Amino acid sequence: MTANRDLVRAALDALGIRRLALAVHDAALPGDSGDDIGRGAPLSAGGRAFLRFAADLGFHALQLGPQGETTEHDQSPYDATIFSRSTTSLALAPLVESGIASSETLREAVEQRPGGSENPAAHRYAHAVARRVVDKAFAHFEAKRPRQLAERLAGFTMRNAFWLERDALYAAFCAEHGDADWLRWPEDDRRLWERVPGAETSQARRREEIARKHQRVIERYAFAQLLAHEQHAAFHAEARAFGVLLYGDLQIGVAHQDVWCWSALFLSAFRMGAPPSRTNPEGQPWSYAVLDPTQSFGAVRELVRRRMGKMLEEFDGVRIDHPHGLIDPWVYRAAQPDPQVAVQHGARLFSSPDVPELAAFAVARLDQLDRPVPRYADGWVRELSEEQVARYAALFDFVIDAAREHGRDVGDVLCEVLSTQPYPVGRVLARHGLGRFRVTQKVVLDDPADVYRSENAAPQDWIMPGTHDTEPIWRVAERWTASGNAAAHAAYLARRLVPEEREREPWQAAVASDPHRLAVAKFAELFVGPARNVMVFFTDLLGMRDVYNRPGTVSEENWSPRIPPDFAPRYQESRHEGRALDLPRALAMAIRARGRDFAVAQRDLLERLEERAGPHPGQP
Repeated sequence: MTANRDLVRAALDALGIRRLALAVHDAALPGDSGDDIGRGAPLSAGGRAFLRFAADLGFHALQLGPQGETTEHDQSPYDATIFSRSTTSLALAPLVESGIASSETLREAVEQRPGGSENPAAHRYAHAVARRVVDKAFAHFEAKRPRQLAERLAGFTMRNAFWLERDALYAAFCAEHGDADWLRWPEDDRRLWERVPGAETSQARRREEIARKHQRVIERYAFAQLLAHEQHAAFHAEARAFGVLLYGDLQIGVAHQDVWCWSALFLSAFRMGAPPSRTNPEGQPWSYAVLDPTQSFGAVRELVRRRMGKMLEEFDGVRIDHPHGLIDPWVYRAAQPDPQVAVQHGARLFSSPDVPELAAFAVARLDQLDRPVPRYADGWVRELSEEQVARYAALFDFVIDAAREHGRDVGDVLCEVLSTQPYPVGRVLARHGLGRFRVTQKVVLDDPADVYRSENAAPQDWIMPGTHDTEPIWRVAERWTASGNAAAHAAYLARRLVPEEREREPWQAAVASDPHRLAVAKFAELFVGPARNVMVFFTDLLGMRDVYNRPGTVSEENWSPRIPPDFAPRYQESRHEGRALDLPRALAMAIRARGRDFAVAQRDLLERLEERAGPHPGQP
């Protein structure tokens, strides 16, 4: 370990911080002049350099976003496939080194990429490159059939048959119809996985017919997935060698092709979304498929179990995106003329005994509802028996069981619960000792009970200044300063970070007058407790100002900001100027915030942190 990593981790231990995670998505990883095709790839030179960078800074874990295959028109990783890995995340240089791809293919891909390495992610170009590279590599494989690679492909295909057969068959039907949208296929092919009484034999016969006709398409699909999975395994091994845990992201949404592949397991009449909340008062009509509880949960449970098992074979921990979707999803009628209106009039699947079309699914009883409050309110269900909580937890328990079966610490199952935590969701998480997310930039200062106040966190919670859905904290601090709100935030932070009351007023004045100082103080707040798990999004770490995702937006710009190739020297310069996260400084502030006695007890550690931080203009 480097001296800096040793120092940071010693400080985290002293402060009782269990995990410090750095969040980044594949597409945002930096490029390198020799292998950058306009989109990040974990096993690329830039991706591996960023992994080493995170390890050297002292992070315990790297939190990646969902890594499924996306479409060219919607690059949101939260709409990606639930089993298949994205081929756009393939790093080309390792394929060249292993003889799977040619150096000419790599050179062409790099030379023809749109814009420079400073430009946003070129998602469409990355899709085109991935297709071309896999096509050439597979043609070479077909011609040569190298024994070792053929054996790896056969073993991979057999081990992953549960999901790979369906995903590869989808590719075959796309080839058959010349259309990647199954909604435009003939009706019988659209319904090949649905439960159609009396049609089981004909459905199976049709699937076998297309599989035989497009055998090459199916094998090519499996070949591409083998490459993607092998690269992930190599990246995971490298992370472990650096002492960094790798967290995956289990998104609650499913890709368009997954709806076809697993259509028998979804409720056709409903879609999942987000109800009105303080963050999104209008609600969000995600149009995600809803798992069907009428299947006796047998096949549905098997899908969840297999999916979670695969995640935990590939990662050391998992972020559960919107666990409400596994516990008590907010649903609305499908095929409505105005989905925005429909989601506002939706209901929770298992907490709506008063809604005729949902009453059969209800776990909560009418007498357990607080009818005067809005049905999307956290307190709509006010009490539950242990037996009812167990029913709400029927699917979520498989997540926890899988973590234990794979020897994972349950604390490395991260539950993305934000401003909305309905009573059933809270009871299920408490059943397993799990916490929620606390996003400090969203704090409501005049509400002592606000969920985003850091002092209201529980030890098992995860605390962070922002997420992939928020502005970087640097922009937020500038907005607070420009709007005149910085003084109130500085006063709040002074109570959290300055134990001596007589020292608070000058500290508060200095922080309120400088957005950089304010942002630095927001970072220090993360480490003073009671939350013992901290996460930082890459834009906050590096001092970037780009907004990575604007929720509800589908555009070329969304999900596209990238880490610059020279991120390391830029970061050091920004850190010394107080325009990026300075971990030693933030940790030193947190140690002093614990009081004089604690600071004295940690004097040697504190001195080394402050020496490592060094002076800069933004020092509070």
